[in-house]
Amino acid sequence: RELHIESRNLSLTQNFEPDQPIKFSHQIHADENKINCLYCHSSAEESKIAGIPSVNVCMNCHKVVKSGTNSGKFEINKIYNAIDTNTPIEWVKVYNLPDHVFFSHSQHVKVGKRECQECHGKVEEMFKIKQVEDLSMGWCLDCHRKTMVLPGSNEYYKALFAQQNKFDVNQLSVEELGGNDCQKCHY
Repeated sequence: RELHIESRNLSLTQNFEPDQPIKFSHQIHADENKINCLYCHSSAEESKIAGIPSVNVCMNCHKVVKSGTNSGKFEINKIYNAIDTNTPIEWVKVYNLPDHVFFSHSQHVKVGKRECQECHGKVEEMFKIKQVEDLSMGWCLDCHRKTMVLPGSNEYYKALFAQQNKFDVNQLSVEELGGNDCQKCHY
């Protein structure tokens, strides 16, 4: 019984807010400067992971922007130092799922048309990134029960329903499409 209770909380790190090697503010970048999440996390549309941008992505702006609003040149110089020393910036991963869980950003972002804030919270208001939701299985299943798919506005589902001759379906929940089947998310 105790093992069961402990295993239920495995990898739940809600409110995890680690210090990062660079004091990067999503509030300054995403809110004040209106940089779209997908500009830096471009792999979220095409990959399982959203990815952490390389220093080359940072340099697209920081070739010109050499001084920060709050930290002057101090934090931005860490980007230049990483380039000069050919050393990757060792960001601390904030969102971690257990190894037995499969999650695809592209499935949720591109196909499901979910907004980043639905899982990551109001990142554009965060000076320091933190995990807002607990990412428990129950949290995911609740979302799948509530989230409706509109087949007519999504090319993937239009093709799927055309194949299955279900043209009369206006909307279904992710759960009704099999999104709560164990093997969809577990290896």
